[in-house]
Amino acid sequence: MQFITRAQWGARPSRYALTYIGSTRGVKIHYEGTYVPESLGRPDAHGQCAARVRSIQASHLANREEDYSDVAYNALVCPHGYVFEGRGAHRKTGANGTAALNVGHYAVCALLGSSGLTEPTDAQLAGLRDAVEWLRRDGDAGDEIKGHRDGHPTACPGGPLYAWVQRGAPRPGGGGGTGTPAQKYEPFPGADWFKRNPRSPIVTAMGRRLVAEGCSAYREGPGPQWTESDRQSYARWQRRLGYRGDDADGWPGRTSWDALKVPNV
Repeated sequence: MQFITRAQWGARPSRYALTYIGSTRGVKIHYEGTYVPESLGRPDAHGQCAARVRSIQASHLANREEDYSDVAYNALVCPHGYVFEGRGAHRKTGANGTAALNVGHYAVCALLGSSGLTEPTDAQLAGLRDAVEWLRRDGDAGDEIKGHRDGHPTACPGGPLYAWVQRGAPRPGGGGGTGTPAQKYEPFPGADWFKRNPRSPIVTAMGRRLVAEGCSAYREGPGPQWTESDRQSYARWQRRLGYRGDDADGWPGRTSWDALKVPNV
């Protein structure tokens, strides 16, 4: 784990003493829910991440309506996979929505937005798993990994990240998740592949999965030729995952594709 302590990222002191908790049922995953520039995800942009974490803490400390004690999260994870210590282990979060929810689970926030940078990098997913495992080891977190929206009316942590949570929050490259091994499913063929109007058994297999998930917009089929019905059906699947606006345009992306679990053909 690439861990950055509060002192290392330049945290300000807490406004009040943070509440101790002995254990939780698990961890809830969050995102910023605002615009995050795509440039933050560049491999050479990690030098900007500590400043962004300081900005998040400053905005929380300035929020007198919520009256936060500190940055609301127990940890934050940047697109480069570094885990920034927030409130830390054995400290009640301020992010999950209610007092009861805040003692039930820790909160880990990905530096990811509702626009701009919306797709988590593999390094970020690995960092989120690192944060979860750290909170299990040092904070007595239970086995649950949920999204902020589980139990609270919010779009957080966004469609792409919530799809990963629903798949069991697997570590990229295998391990740490739940369910059937990923190699039994059709790998994502790439966004451009679908826009080339493909004719393939993969399209049929995808359509059958969409039908099984109750997302069919087909009048007949599905079949091997990519059609507008396929795109409309896939848009229904994206909306099921919580995607909105241009993120639910019916063109498959890697995260939503992995969540669909199209069997190998």
